Amino acid sequence: MTTLFFDFMRLEQLQAFLAVAETGSFQQAAQRCGVTQSAISRQIQGLEADLGIPLFHRTTQAKLTVAGDCLLPRAKKICQEWQNASQEIADMLAGKQPELCVAAIHSLCAHHLPPILQRFCQDYPQVQLRVTALGSDRALKVLKDGLVDVAIVMNNRFLTTNTEMVVEVLYDEPIKVLAAINHPLAKYETVPWAELAKYPQVVFKDGYGMQRIVQEQFERRGASLRAALELNTPDAFRGVVRQGELIALLPETALVEAYTDPTLVVRSITADLECSTGNPVSAALADPPLTRQVVLVTTRDRLQIPPIQHFHKLITDLLPLQVKQPPLSSVKMP
Repeated sequence: MTTLFFDFMRLEQLQAFLAVAETGSFQQAAQRCGVTQSAISRQIQGLEADLGIPLFHRTTQAKLTVAGDCLLPRAKKICQEWQNASQEIADMLAGKQPELCVAAIHSLCAHHLPPILQRFCQDYPQVQLRVTALGSDRALKVLKDGLVDVAIVMNNRFLTTNTEMVVEVLYDEPIKVLAAINHPLAKYETVPWAELAKYPQVVFKDGYGMQRIVQEQFERRGASLRAALELNTPDAFRGVVRQGELIALLPETALVEAYTDPTLVVRSITADLECSTGNPVSAALADPPLTRQVVLVTTRDRLQIPPIQHFHKLITDLLPLQVKQPPLSSVKMP
């Protein structure tokens, strides 16, 4: 017999105890609980056996003993807590969740996510939506710690291997070069990797998936990433790059406003790879376009809760469509 079964039996015993204590009668307690009088008697006898002391004086009216008086307030509290917990869980499963917490990468929060958030708020007006912009690694950590219900992040298979996690691939997006309009790289239609290594860069802070991608790309080419400054928001990247000296490698969703900024240019990165000696690699060995994959992550138990389930469906159905919309302007050439 499992511990859970024992705990459940003790709860039934406490409920029987309260019924007898409040009615003063085993018979009336049985009527209140919808069971036979013998069932109530067995519950009380079992509880008394567990405690090792009688709880009632068996007279014409069931009166509490000293031990029964001691147990009464605690039994009331235990049964009330159980009732409260049961009601909260029932409300949660019925969609009456007070809030839904989301962690999402910065580049989505400004443009692509808001229309979907508004749609959710219309569908579930009683649920308070809390959205926090975080780096991917940090977002996955707070999800694991139970501080948020859903994370929309750059995929990191090392942090999403837990069998309880549900990972839904949303889209892949290209990573491009952001530079000032008067920067030497602005003359290129697609920028070679050998040219990227010549200039200092603005990079994402440690703990952001983008920093890891960029660092890995330079390392595999035997080149050094000249990281001059660390930032964590698209606005800050544009402000610094606009000054003219530094460049940045950013995902497409972080470049929406850059396309319409006359002081900035966005350039693709050439797929051809030059080895560390400067010799070109054959087309068959050329790298595919540099991209990042964005995923929606939650846990299996949370997907049983209607508001989270609905939010999950909205994101998987609508976010890829939002992201696939073309930039507001074509790539500018000086």
